[in-house]
Parts: sequence; structure tokens; C-alpha cells
Amino acid sequence: MYDKLSKLSLPDLKLREEMLEILQREEYGYIIPLPQKLEFTVEENTVNNFCAGKARLNKITAHCKINGKEFSFPFYASIPTEEGKHPFFVHVNFRDCVPDLYQPTEEIIDSGFAILSFCYKDVTSDDNDFTNGLAGVLYENGERGERDAGKITMWAWACQRVLDYAYTRSDIFDLDTAIVCGHSRLGKTALWAAATDTRFAFAYSNDSGCSGAALSRARMGETVEVISRVFPFWFCKKYREYADNEGNMPFDQHYLIASIAPRHVLVGSASEDDWAGPESEFLSCLAASDAFDHGIIHDSRIPQAPDKLLKGDIGYHIRYGKHYFSRLDWQRLIEFVNLHR
Repeated sequence: MYDKLSKLSLPDLKLREEMLEILQREEYGYIIPLPQKLEFTVEENTVNNFCAGKARLNKITAHCKINGKEFSFPFYASIPTEEGKHPFFVHVNFRDCVPDLYQPTEEIIDSGFAILSFCYKDVTSDDNDFTNGLAGVLYENGERGERDAGKITMWAWACQRVLDYAYTRSDIFDLDTAIVCGHSRLGKTALWAAATDTRFAFAYSNDSGCSGAALSRARMGETVEVISRVFPFWFCKKYREYADNEGNMPFDQHYLIASIAPRHVLVGSASEDDWAGPESEFLSCLAASDAFDHGIIHDSRIPQAPDKLLKGDIGYHIRYGKHYFSRLDWQRLIEFVNLHR
């Protein structure tokens, strides 16, 4: 059943630092330095009677100085009005809407969580233009080197700056329960954000597929050749060398999951999302399990919708349907967090 794992063990690379070095050097590009200066401005209560008065919505702008240049981006904080410290999500989203079709905000609030969310394109564009936003601050004339950060690393860096804001409000955010989450390319981003910042206690990748949670060598769904040709700007330039050459990769995507150990990771799949490769996503969780105290807890079969495996430090669930960040995905994520926090 699991013969695809024969070359994917972690005999000598259990140390997180070694895996992170390989992932930076070969796939995502080297992580971006911390800002030289970071300040936040807050516009409070931007929507009257938000979530029927059960929450308040604040708009925050992060003002960063990096490479001696100024850069800023906005994000939103949906915070329960109930007193106390709240577990919270950092959600990197495709839009800045609150609520959003990928973010059922009122239900999240009703579950006792706060949520900090932002639109990834407010950080830098989702294309090969490296002259705008954070990319324009990092790279002179938009030119980058072979192993310089791609866009996924930039969006992950922004997730970490949003987390920095939460640390300025330890009176309302439970800093021990910070969860980073995203869908598709932003699921890849969420995993990378948690891998490179141990302050995130949980990471959730929804339908992240190739170059995210799914094993590349399994070659089910999207491949490295396709993704590095169509979306080369997500990665460092070096990654293109593994197009149709996965066998020579000195890693696979279970390194990404394993580098989050000993914290918690949940991977979500959809039964009709063949391009993301649900089986490859599950096998990656299985291959990463040795890095955790309690890896994925499963029986001897490939999960089928609507299975959920939530008891281990790595969790996995698969629902019916297509490529989408659904209400059920959020429910499974909240269930997983509540089991382990």
C-alpha cells in the first residue's frame, strides 16, 4: 500500500535546521530578514454591529522598514467582544473581504476564535513582477539571484508580521494558540510560514498540493515541471532544475511538514481535487510522522472522504467536493486545534 514511501524516510535529516536549509536552498528561496523597524496603526471598529455585536473588526496597517526602504500592507482583526485571551488564526487569503467565501467569520467567532486576515496581493503581486510591494523593496530593479526568495516566501514573511502584531496585544490574543492557515498556493504559504517561525503552534494547509503538502515523487496530480513552468515566481530559480527530475531532489515535501515538528500540522484534502493529489498529501503526512512525538494516527488504508484523522500531532482530513476552502474545512480545523491546545 505504501511502497511509494520506500525512498522517503528521514534517516539523517531529522534536525529541523537541516531540512529548512535544504528547502530554502532548493525550493522556496532564503528567508527574508526581519524588518529593521516595524510599527502598526489601527483603525478600530470599522463595521457597526459586526457579527451581530459579538465581535469587532479593526483594520491594521503594518509599516515596515527593510533594506532601508519603507513598505506597508493592511490586514484585518476580527476579535470576539467577550473578555479574555482568544486563540487566533492568521489567515492569508485571496481577498481582503471580511467575511469572505473562504472565511466564515461569524462561525469562527462563535467558536471562540479571533482571526487576523489579509489579502496576499497587498504584499506583492502574484506574477513574475518583482518590482512591486515587498518584492520591489527586496530586489533592485526586480532582479533576483538563483536562490533568492520567491513570492511564497514573501507571503509567509507577511504572515509572520501579522503575528508580530498579535504579540503587541497579548491582552486579547492567546499567543500559545497561534494558527496560520491558507488554501491552495496560500496553503503552501501557511506551511512555510510555520516552518520558519516557531511561534505558530499550528499550521493548516487546505488543498495545497504540489510543492505544498503533496509528495512530488509520487507524481499524482500537478508536477514540479508544470508548477515551476507556470508559476516560477512562487519559488527560487533553482527549483526549476527539478522539473521532470524529481528523483534527484535532495528532499520531498514531507520535509516541509516535518520541519514544523514538534508543533501541530493539519492537512486538508478534497475528494475531487485530483490536481492537488489527495493521496500524495496523505502520504506526505505519513512520511513526516517520524519527526513528531505522535505522528499521524491512522489505520492501514488510504483515507477516503469524509474521513478525519485528528488525534496525532499531524492531522489529515478529506471531504467530498472540489478545490475550495469550505465551511467544513474550518470546522475540521477548529476541531483539531481544540483537541490539541
